[in-house]
Amino acid sequence: MNLESPKVSVAKSAEYIFNALTDVKNFEKLMPESIAKFEVTGDDSFIFALKGMPEIKLKKKEQTPNSKVILGAASDKLPFTLTGNITEIDANNSEIQLQFEGSFNPMMAMMVKGPIGKFIEALAGNMNKL
Repeated sequence: MNLESPKVSVAKSAEYIFNALTDVKNFEKLMPESIAKFEVTGDDSFIFALKGMPEIKLKKKEQTPNSKVILGAASDKLPFTLTGNITEIDANNSEIQLQFEGSFNPMMAMMVKGPIGKFIEALAGNMNKL
């Protein structure tokens, strides 16, 4: 299952956005209002839960300076990645698009597609808070 957020323009440099996204503490600022829990569990991981959804632990998997940050599920039960693609427009402006990629059975995919779509749109929409 692949989902993409709309591209979001931010009045910050690609380097600034990259550095902000590589610090997992900053993801708390991006969370939607329906957040029920957010807890940093290490330098490269955090746990979050949305109201009515189970807790999910995300861990930083990969990063390409100033252009890409990849987070992945720390558990094999729900294997997925969340990629932040950063495109520099000029020295003070960037564009960010989030991509969600997960391996779910068809029933699970049907259940989570809507909430996950809304979730990544909320994360992208909150990029200006970084």
